[in-house]
Amino acid sequence: MGKNVTQKIIDSHLVSGEAVSGKEVNIRIDQTLTQDATGTMAYLQFEAMGVPKVRTKLSVSYVDHNTLQYGGFENADDHRFLQTLASKYGIYFSKPGNGICHQVHLERFGVPGQTLLGSDSHTPTSGGIGMIAIGAGGLDVAVAMGGGAFSLNYPKVTLVKLKGKLKPWVSAKDVILELLRRMTVKGGVGKVIEYGGDGVKHLSVPERATITNMGAELGATTSVFPSDDVTKEFLKAQGRAKDWSEINADADAKYDEVIDIDLAKLEPMIAKPHSPDAVCKVSEIEGMKVDQVCVGSCTNSSYRDMMIISDVFKKGKFKVHPELSMTVSPGSKQVLDMLSLNKGLSNMIEAGARILESACGPCIGNGQSPPSAGVSLRTFNRNFEGRSGTKDGKVFLCSPETAAAAAIYGVVTDPRKLGKYPKIKMPVKFLVDDSMVVPPAKDPSKVTVVRGPNIQPLPKQSALGDGLKGKLLIKLGDNITTDHITPAGTWLKYRSNVPKYSESVFSAIDAKFHEKAKAAGGGFVVGGENYGQGSSREHAALCPMYLGVKAIIAKSFARIHKDNLVNFGILPLTFENPADYDAVSDGDELELANLKNGLAGGAALVLKDVTKGKEFNLKHGYSQRQVDTLLAGGTLNYTTAKGK
Repeated sequence: MGKNVTQKIIDSHLVSGEAVSGKEVNIRIDQTLTQDATGTMAYLQFEAMGVPKVRTKLSVSYVDHNTLQYGGFENADDHRFLQTLASKYGIYFSKPGNGICHQVHLERFGVPGQTLLGSDSHTPTSGGIGMIAIGAGGLDVAVAMGGGAFSLNYPKVTLVKLKGKLKPWVSAKDVILELLRRMTVKGGVGKVIEYGGDGVKHLSVPERATITNMGAELGATTSVFPSDDVTKEFLKAQGRAKDWSEINADADAKYDEVIDIDLAKLEPMIAKPHSPDAVCKVSEIEGMKVDQVCVGSCTNSSYRDMMIISDVFKKGKFKVHPELSMTVSPGSKQVLDMLSLNKGLSNMIEAGARILESACGPCIGNGQSPPSAGVSLRTFNRNFEGRSGTKDGKVFLCSPETAAAAAIYGVVTDPRKLGKYPKIKMPVKFLVDDSMVVPPAKDPSKVTVVRGPNIQPLPKQSALGDGLKGKLLIKLGDNITTDHITPAGTWLKYRSNVPKYSESVFSAIDAKFHEKAKAAGGGFVVGGENYGQGSSREHAALCPMYLGVKAIIAKSFARIHKDNLVNFGILPLTFENPADYDAVSDGDELELANLKNGLAGGAALVLKDVTKGKEFNLKHGYSQRQVDTLLAGGTLNYTTAKGK
C-alpha cells in the first residue's frame, strides 16, 4: 500500500513504536527552534541535562516575542543569556529584529522531508515546504536537542483536497478560515492535516505556510503540503536549491478522512470574537465600524502579503481612514529589506500605516492594544478574549486583502470592492543577508553563559505519591486557553522567573488565585472541554506546578498542554462521565487515592469529593512512558534517572 506525505516523513524518522493510529511512537528530530518567550526555560532545562552540545542537525534560538526592551533590564538580560548559551552549546542565534521565528525558519532553514520540533505552537508553519513540523513544550524541545526522541501518538491523516484556483481578492487565509469553520478548534485533535489535489500547484510557499501556520488552531498535531516544483522554486530563490527534495503522496495512498474544498467557490472570510472558528463570510458583517487594523504575525507577514497591502495603497490611490489606526509588521528582515528597496514600504507609510518591527508584537499583546471595546481587524491567528491586551477588545481575524479594505473605508468591507486585484509575483531571487544570524562559537570553552538576576533556578517537582488531597482551587469553563492560565503581553518578561510569573496564573479570571493556591498548599483545578488550547507555553503547566497544583480534571485537553502537564508532573485527568463536571464546586475538598495502581490500570481512578460525600470515576489515557514520567515527578526527573 502506498503512503501519504505524513507517513513517508514520520515513518522514515521512527525510532520505536508501531505505525498505527493512536499508538505512541518515538521519532527522531532533525531540527529544533525556540523563541525567547519559551526558549529561556527550554535552555535552562537543556543545561540541567548535562549535554555538552546539541545533537540535532540544526537548532536555532530566535528572539521575536519580547523584542521591546522596556520597563527594566529583564528582556535585555534574557536576550544576552540566550545568545551566550547558544554560542556555547552549538545553536544558531537569530537576533532581535531578524524576524519572526516561523517566517525566518521557512526562508532560511526549513528542509523538505525533515522533522522540526519547536517550542511554539505555530511551528507547523514549516509544513508549507513539506516538513513534519510540530509545536511542543520547551522541555520536549530540550530533550530533542539532547538527542532524545519525541513521543507522540501516531496520527490519523486528514486529506484536504484542494480543487481549482482562488479568485481575485480571496487568499490562503480564507482557505484556513473555511476549514476552521467546518472542523472547529477541536476538529484536528490527533490528526495531521495534509493538503493535496490539483489546487495545491496554484498556491505559493508563503500561501501554503499561512494555511499550515493556522492549522494549529484546529488542534492538529501539524499540517503539511507536498514538496513539489513550487517548493523547489522557492528554495532556489532563497539560494537553497540543494535543500530541495520531492515528496508527494503515492497514487494509492490512504487517508482516514477526506475534506474537499473548491478554491474557486471560496469568498473572503472572517473570524469573529473570541475564537478562530467563529467564522462567517465578510459580506455577512459588512459595515461594522473598525477602530484598528493590524497586518503581520507569523500567519500573514510574508513578502507576498506585504506587497498586497503595498499595491493597494500604490500611487496614493487610497489612504488609511482617518478614524482608525493601521500597523504593519513585516515578518522578517528579508521582507523588510525587500520592501524598502522596491518602494513597497513607502506606499504604506504614505498611506498612513505605521511600520512596526519585524517581530510578533501585537499578536501576543506586546503593543497596539485596541481602545476600550474597540474593533480590531488582524491578519493574525488567534483572537482569544483579552489576548490583545484590552479585555473588552473585539478582535476579528482576516486576510491581508480584507484588512486593507477595512483600513481604507473604516468599516468591515468585502475586498472585492477594491477594484483590480494586484498581481504579485514571487521573486526569482530573494535578498539574502544572514548577518543577524549568529553561528555558535568554534571554541565553546571560551564562552561564559551570562545570567541576569531575572533568571531564577528551575523549579523541581517531587516524585508522585500514592495519593493526593487538596481543595478545588478554581472551576473553569470550556476552551480555557494558555493565555487564560499564564497571560503573555507584559508578563512575558518574567518567562525565566517562575516565582514571579506564577503570580499571573488565572489572573484575568481571579486576580487572587496565586495567593489562594499558596495559602491552601496547592490543590486541584477543574476545567471543561479543550482545556489548555492555544500557545505551547509550558509556563501554563510550570507555574501552576510551582503553586502546588496537583491535578487538572477536565472534560478534554488540548494536545500540547496535556503533554506539558505530564512533563511537569501534574496529572491531567478526564471525567469518565462528563456530566460529573457539574457536581463539583469551588472550594470542595478532593482526594485521589491508590494512584499508582490506578495509573497502572490495576484499579479504577476514583475522585472523592469529601465535602459532598460523592465519588467520580476518572480516566487518563496515558502511555506507559507517561505513567513512568508522572511517577518520577516529570520529564526532567525521568530523563535524568534514565541517564544514570
